[in-house]
Amino acid sequence: MNIYDKAHELSAAIRDSKEVTDITAALKLIESDPESQRMLDDFRTRQMEVQQRMMSGDMPNPEEMEQMEKLFEVLNLNLNIRRLFDAEQRLSTIIEDINKIITDSLSHLYGGAAE
Repeated sequence: MNIYDKAHELSAAIRDSKEVTDITAALKLIESDPESQRMLDDFRTRQMEVQQRMMSGDMPNPEEMEQMEKLFEVLNLNLNIRRLFDAEQRLSTIIEDINKIITDSLSHLYGGAAE
């Protein structure tokens, strides 16, 4: 068994998954609506700025976090954006699960109990 071949198989399975198909479909719908696209782009830009600041140790104040949460709630009122967010969350869960499976398979190497 070639581990790289298995990794490529996993990559193809993820790429062909319902979650990726759903993300692609939602993005196409959003791209066809300039206002939705603008709202999503603005949110993603602000989200990235906050994340970068947090990674550098600059924690946002509570008001700023509340503002981001409210913006997220407003975006969720847009059906196509909500579909995108839901599909992205499902894909994220899959990736987290895969990461846990891989990590758990190596836990015996570092003193953890293998499952």
